Amino acid sequence: MTSGISRRARVLAAAVGTGVLVPLIAAATPAAAATPTVTCSSAKAGLAAKLKKDITAALAGRKGTVAVGLYDRSTNTTCTLRASSAYDSASVVKVTVLAALLWDAKKTNRYLTDRENSLAKAMITKSDNAATSTLWKQLGMTKIKGFLSAAGMTQTKPGANGYWGLTQITVTDEQKLLKLLTAKNAVLSDNSRSYIVKLMGQVVSSQRWGTPYGVPSGVTVAVKNGWLQRSTNGWRVHSVGAFKGGGHDYVMTVLTHGNSTMNYGITTIQAVAKVIHKDLAAS
Repeated sequence: MTSGISRRARVLAAAVGTGVLVPLIAAATPAAAATPTVTCSSAKAGLAAKLKKDITAALAGRKGTVAVGLYDRSTNTTCTLRASSAYDSASVVKVTVLAALLWDAKKTNRYLTDRENSLAKAMITKSDNAATSTLWKQLGMTKIKGFLSAAGMTQTKPGANGYWGLTQITVTDEQKLLKLLTAKNAVLSDNSRSYIVKLMGQVVSSQRWGTPYGVPSGVTVAVKNGWLQRSTNGWRVHSVGAFKGGGHDYVMTVLTHGNSTMNYGITTIQAVAKVIHKDLAAS
């Protein structure tokens, strides 16, 4: 019973009765459970350390649970925080829906129909839920899962019973998707990639918050955000973005839940985005 407990704990327990043993062990547990820390690596000297320090500082004192992913091709820089933690996707999954639609169309060597183009544009640029539900139903679970498998997005679990907004996503998989959109690959054609990025670049102004915050002038922006309030874990607020220019080519994912309001989540995401853009621009 006393194995692994310090001598001091055993002495205290003996002195005041074994009932103390349980709270002593419980009190020690939080210290043992390490809080996830930001991990960064880079081919550019000093950049990883600066990003780690600044992202950590940006999140200091912020409530809720935050996951972060950054990848910059130009400097081979990667940063992660809670990369495999699952979040309800909210509208961020809409990029996956469009990618799956294009992937499936490519397999049968066809273009999207006018109707599909119209639905896709509404889904991405205005975050139209009805358009998303139509495309989600049209694709069906087999095709959606087929795309996820082809994309290597093994941590993404599609929402059941048509609830696409409850799809489980992770930073790891969202970053995989963003990388597919921004470099040549065998999963999505060049036309498909440029089409998705183009629509993400045309998101209505009221929805261009999040990862684009603080982006330097001359850098192109492609973004998709998601927000959803539920009875547990409060507001989910997410932002994924792709950025190119100023000598950099990078993708960023910030997922959050446990926010008291939507704006609180946005502020958290934008604090992270601001330091990332600043550090990359200075490197």
